[in-house]
Amino acid sequence: MEHVTEAPIDLNRLLLETQHPGAGAYVVFGGTVRDHHEGREVAAIAYSAYRPLAERVLSELEKEVCQRFGALACRIVHRVGALEIGEESVVVVVRAAHRAEAFEAGRYAIDTLKERAPFWKDEHYGDGTRAFQDGTPLSPS
Repeated sequence: MEHVTEAPIDLNRLLLETQHPGAGAYVVFGGTVRDHHEGREVAAIAYSAYRPLAERVLSELEKEVCQRFGALACRIVHRVGALEIGEESVVVVVRAAHRAEAFEAGRYAIDTLKERAPFWKDEHYGDGTRAFQDGTPLSPS
C-alpha cells in the first residue's frame, strides 16, 4: 500500500480500499496545484520527499486517525515529481460511522500531514523563476 507516488492518484482505488460495512459516511479531501501563490503566477510545482520517512509517517497517521476519531478506514496518498496546474497533489479518504467523525478525522489528517511529513514544494513561476516554499516545520511526533 503505497503512500507516496509519482503516478496520478486513483481516487476510485482509494474508495475501494477504504470500503467498510459499518461506514455511514466518507470524506475525501483532495489538494490540487493552483495557478497562484502570494500574488505570483504559478506555472507548475515539483514535489519531493524523503520517501522512507514519508511512507512511515503517512502509514502511522492513518492508524492514528482511526484510533483517535473512531474512523473505520483512512488512506492518504501524496504525489511527488512535476505536477501541472489542476493536478491532485494529495488525497485523503476517511470512512466513519457518522459524518461528524469523518469530517473531523479528515481535517486532522490533512493538517497533521503538513506538520509531520517530509514533503518539499518547489514552485515554478510564470516569469521563469522558482522557489522552494517554507512550509510547516516538522514536529517530532
